[in-house]
Amino acid sequence: MATNQLNKYVWLVETIYRARRISLKEINRRWLANDMSDGLEIPERTFHKWRIAVEELFGLYIANEGRGEYRYYIENVSELSSGSMRSWLFNTLSVSCLLQTNIGIKDKILLEEIPEGQQYLPVILDALKKNTVLSMTYQSFFRDEENTFDVEPLCLKLFRQRWYLVARSPYYNKVMIYALDRVRHLEATESRFTYPKDFYPDEFFDGCFGIIAGDGTKVETVRLKVSAGQANYLRSLRLHESQEETERNDEYSIFTLQVRPTFDFIQELLWNGADVEVLSPTWLRDEVAAIVKRMWNHYKQD
Repeated sequence: MATNQLNKYVWLVETIYRARRISLKEINRRWLANDMSDGLEIPERTFHKWRIAVEELFGLYIANEGRGEYRYYIENVSELSSGSMRSWLFNTLSVSCLLQTNIGIKDKILLEEIPEGQQYLPVILDALKKNTVLSMTYQSFFRDEENTFDVEPLCLKLFRQRWYLVARSPYYNKVMIYALDRVRHLEATESRFTYPKDFYPDEFFDGCFGIIAGDGTKVETVRLKVSAGQANYLRSLRLHESQEETERNDEYSIFTLQVRPTFDFIQELLWNGADVEVLSPTWLRDEVAAIVKRMWNHYKQD
């Protein structure tokens, strides 16, 4: 599908989303103000083709009130923030469309560098569809040498612009997680495997903060005391989907999370520095305190 056509679908969804409810007449008025229109309105028949395409591509239903101006709205608007693959795809295309229409100021738009590994996505996606065993050459963060072995792909996860492959290792007979930017070679084999009936990607990562899962860490209630300034940041960018603000005053807020306190979660707490204090569980508070003490020991002689 042409990128330009996708951009049109994205534009339509964003226009309706921003307006909440809008007539086809008003949609066309805004469309004519866009360079993609070439000065031509959207015929009603074309509009309905776009509406159907939006539903098929992104799972978003554009409905109308059926009265008055027949104003259109997104019936399942919550899907845009659901965290599903389709909502992620739409949001990614939306940003891409926005950047393309502002290419003239590209030197004023600074983006993060994306690690290598995306080139393996087509092979992995095809293997996930067909339950094909993959042969992978991998260099772990903790080893100097590369190793080549077979894995049975179970799912993909994106975390902080890095792709990870979750796969069963026949050698270790357990599910393991591999960062795609550490893969040196990857190809499909002729072998097939039976996808485990008891493996559900959502359940595997249930309660996880990031990419660490399957290490036996249980979900616990974590209470954090956060300075007023940092609390504003956590309200706009939550640490975890389970986050709730249970107390708030001028000096601090208390946030409660149902999360697995794994290594990556602890690292995130430390990243917030003195603005975040662990109140409970006690073992986690002690663990963070011990790390802070070791850090202090590195600097106290200066």
